[in-house]
Amino acid sequence: MPSRRQIQVAEILAHLAADFFARESNGQSLVTVTRADVSPDLKNVSIFLSVLPEKYEDKVLQFAKRSRSDFREYVKKNAAMKFLPTFDFEIDYGEKNRQRIDDLTRS
Repeated sequence: MPSRRQIQVAEILAHLAADFFARESNGQSLVTVTRADVSPDLKNVSIFLSVLPEKYEDKVLQFAKRSRSDFREYVKKNAAMKFLPTFDFEIDYGEKNRQRIDDLTRS
């Protein structure tokens, strides 16, 4: 179970990631930050993204990984953190699977 501090850091970083992608997005796709997972030592963070339309997932993921250092600078400016973690970006397939199950149960 994550600690209270892990939960706080995850929420802050998820909001910052959402702001960052809203500012840096080219407008061709809708990028949603679904959650952020923080390691117990607060040194590694995985940020999960949902992308619509799905055909842009690879491009958005490549952009996110290329922009890692820019995002790190954005976090440095906008969050009061003692240490900056290492960031990783992933597509949130859990959310996609949940939506698929929801669609199947409705029909």
